[in-house]
Amino acid sequence: MSWRERLPAVRGKLLRDELLGPFTWFRVGGPAEVLFLPEDEADLAEFLAALDPAVPVTPLGVGSNTLVRDGGVEGAVIRLAGRAFGKVEPRLEPGAEPRIFAGAAVLDAILAREAGKAGIGGLEFYRGVPGSIGGACVMNAGCYGAETKDVLIEAYAITRAGQRVVLSNAEMGFSYRKSARAAAEPLIFTGALFQGTPDAPAAVEARMAEITARREQTQPIREKTGGSTFKNPPGQSSWKLVDAAGWRGKPFSVSGKGSGAMFSPLHANFLINTGEATAADLEGLGEAVRADVKAKFGVDLDWEIKRIGRP
Repeated sequence: MSWRERLPAVRGKLLRDELLGPFTWFRVGGPAEVLFLPEDEADLAEFLAALDPAVPVTPLGVGSNTLVRDGGVEGAVIRLAGRAFGKVEPRLEPGAEPRIFAGAAVLDAILAREAGKAGIGGLEFYRGVPGSIGGACVMNAGCYGAETKDVLIEAYAITRAGQRVVLSNAEMGFSYRKSARAAAEPLIFTGALFQGTPDAPAAVEARMAEITARREQTQPIREKTGGSTFKNPPGQSSWKLVDAAGWRGKPFSVSGKGSGAMFSPLHANFLINTGEATAADLEGLGEAVRADVKAKFGVDLDWEIKRIGRP
């Protein structure tokens, strides 16, 4: 009897061989052997505790910064959605700096908006970050000079063994686009608590409007994309290197048929699916650009987009 025939009882949804492409912004990728959408945190913890420890577990947020390979994902994929993981709760205490809680499924932009409504400043940068709070904890998401490490008080997660842990900012081990703690062990983040500063809602909204306008002018936010493709090398900009190597707006496909994938004409560090790309096309283009930049400029580009699954 296979592990898929011995799955624990759950209150959420268990889906077998579910295509993951529709759950990602690239809209590509094969199926998960099992896709689990837990009802709440307790459902998630109980599932993980009872699941065969040999089964790989992969968290998937809103798929904004994830490329699922065409061969699909082995083991159980966990996707947090729904009311239990979508709460936003301002916590305003007299005489204390304002705080706000957000569940892992809350979009970063929604956190920024709700913080502004509550008169909490300092989280406006999240308006320009694609993705959700769970992913922000994993990769220290940020933009325009601010990062998750600047505002996070503590994060809440479930371990592979089904245990609930609370991690302080220091315990997260944040660095550029990385949490050392998240990289060291399988964790599924369920929410986080942030601290801001008191501010007028109108002033916060005005700053968010500036961020929105800037993004729309400089990034292909309406395309099938995964956000920034490569991390910025120390002292350099990835988009400038990709552009200088001649890859801005250049069509590419593994098979050589059709355009499939390209780096956006609007922003040279944004990989986009022009409509018919496969995951192999997108990853193949990224690897071709990495090799070309290395050969021409001697610089290593590291992927910021998370690539999961089998080719």
